[in-house]
Amino acid sequence: MGDDLRDGEAVLPFDPAARADATVCFIGHVRSGWGPDTDTPRNIGPARTTGQGARIELFEGMAAGLTGLRVGQPIIVMTWMHQGRRDLIVQAPRHADGPRGTFAIRSPRRPNPVALSTVVIASLDIDAGVIGIDATDAFDGTPVVDIKPWLPTVDMPPETDGGPAG
Repeated sequence: MGDDLRDGEAVLPFDPAARADATVCFIGHVRSGWGPDTDTPRNIGPARTTGQGARIELFEGMAAGLTGLRVGQPIIVMTWMHQGRRDLIVQAPRHADGPRGTFAIRSPRRPNPVALSTVVIASLDIDAGVIGIDATDAFDGTPVVDIKPWLPTVDMPPETDGGPAG
């Protein structure tokens, strides 16, 4: 795994997947036009500019969990970036001025490849367990870990003097 490192990158001395402390039950998967052989946006911001929506298809038995959601509502979608490396602990992102710790960037290459995006519900079919969303940067078939409503009273950080670190 470590033969394609950029200057300044470092790998863990163990396989994070071998240290499983819990299990995850995927609730569905993303359906998008993105994949390893496409010009996939680097994150949700550029994904929105493509105008390409996506959908989440829930697995059998999960559809009732959509009750109470509505079209136009923002939601947080947690996905499992199953194609990303899990052993990088220091990375050298092309957009940064030097190496950064994995926990200081939003790369899908991390010990637990959990990604999250705040998206807007574009369509909703509760009976079928399908949510149309405004955009995604996830590959087609990416497992969905969880969906949560975005709530301004909970999800807005407090006012600070500094901006984001990464």
